[in-house]
Amino acid sequence: MQNCKTLNQLKQIHAHFLKFYLPQSPASIAPLLSFAVASRNPDFFAYARSVFRNLRFRSTFLYNTMIRGYVQWDSPVPAVLCFKEMLSCKIIVNNYTFTPLIKACSLVLDDFRGLGFSVHVHVLKLGFCRDRFIASALIEFYSLAREMANAGMVFDEIPDRDVVMWTAMVDGYGKVGQVKKARELFEKMPERNVISWSTMLAAYLRVSDFKEVLLMYMKMEEVGIRPNEAVLVSAVTACAHLGSLEQGLWIHSMARHYGYESNLILATALVDMYSKCGKMDSALSVFRGIPRKDNGSWNAILSGFAMNGDASKSLQLFDEMVSSGAQPNHTTFVSLLSACTHAKLVDEGLLLYDKMSSVYGVKPRFEHHACVVDLLARAGKLEEAEKFIDEKMGGIEKGDPNVWGAFLSACRVHGNVEAGDRMWRKLCSMRVPDYGTHMLSYMMYKEACWDAEARSVRQSIQDAGLKKEPGCSAIEV
Repeated sequence: MQNCKTLNQLKQIHAHFLKFYLPQSPASIAPLLSFAVASRNPDFFAYARSVFRNLRFRSTFLYNTMIRGYVQWDSPVPAVLCFKEMLSCKIIVNNYTFTPLIKACSLVLDDFRGLGFSVHVHVLKLGFCRDRFIASALIEFYSLAREMANAGMVFDEIPDRDVVMWTAMVDGYGKVGQVKKARELFEKMPERNVISWSTMLAAYLRVSDFKEVLLMYMKMEEVGIRPNEAVLVSAVTACAHLGSLEQGLWIHSMARHYGYESNLILATALVDMYSKCGKMDSALSVFRGIPRKDNGSWNAILSGFAMNGDASKSLQLFDEMVSSGAQPNHTTFVSLLSACTHAKLVDEGLLLYDKMSSVYGVKPRFEHHACVVDLLARAGKLEEAEKFIDEKMGGIEKGDPNVWGAFLSACRVHGNVEAGDRMWRKLCSMRVPDYGTHMLSYMMYKEACWDAEARSVRQSIQDAGLKKEPGCSAIEV
């Protein structure tokens, strides 16, 4: 069977089984089904499902094989139905049944939350609670369910915990934002592998503790653990947010050294890092070296040129993207509209907005509407922006501080206090508790010598107790 490459060859092998083995031994079909499932060939698995449905004799092994197969092909509901059929037909379940079954429960957690809990009850009844593979799957399930107390109970019941279980717990605490507990467990681990380190870096990345990500990466290098692609992605992402170009260059050299440059996710992260550090030549060089570009890589380079003020290059690359057959998505158009906004390319931006749905099949969302308001407002087309807010966004109450701020700032810059006054009065009736919106209105009135209105806004800031939220930025020195 190992030499079987096509569906016809698989069918011939099945015919051979039917003729010589199945009449005397119905269970002899098991190797065929196991091979078809393990092959990860969609045609083979579809045939395996057909064979399984027509079997008169189904053993525990066959059911376990199909449950595992359904999970491999992201079909959790049929996997659960297989388990229910086992129970109704009084087929014996064993420890090999539960690991893929619990993974299936994790996949349908949002829709069938109680399913995993009931499977755990079966595990306890049958005495499989100390099986390390089942325990690891349960820890993952409870982590996704944000039930870390239950995950901890499962973990504590296992006397001989391996690195997989320890890592699963670290990952669980990281996913629910309890990074301190994740780090405490990480430090207690009797042994750590590259997955353990990758999990800890990802935990810090989720809570935006980018400095700690890089510190962990440096510690990993010190102890001589070879990084995998996931570790480098986390480290490069941290460099991008910190503007740490020197560290990013070093990590890029490590990616070359280990032969990871062809990894699409890592290459996209490098494009983003170089873009945020203002090194667009390097970003473009990495991008050009990606053999099979996906939406993420295209969006990264488009966004990079947009944030660095080169709108024409973003639009040129967008044409390349479309010509290559890649499908633009919502993120693509946010980048392009932002680029047009900052370059005051009003006509180009409006044309892109109009083509989003009609040509590219991307329905505009709130963030695209906000970009168009900013585009029109910055260009001084305040009446058009006001009309767009009313007609496309459903009125000012459908906006947010970014939309209101863009409009009010433009009113201030272009001296159109009447339009800004209309906006402010609507916001007052909505009792908007945003400090930035209040301050923009105050400055607009103050600079236009509308002193009474300026005092009124100032008083409302004091009455509401509004305060400016401190911002932060990072630069490598």
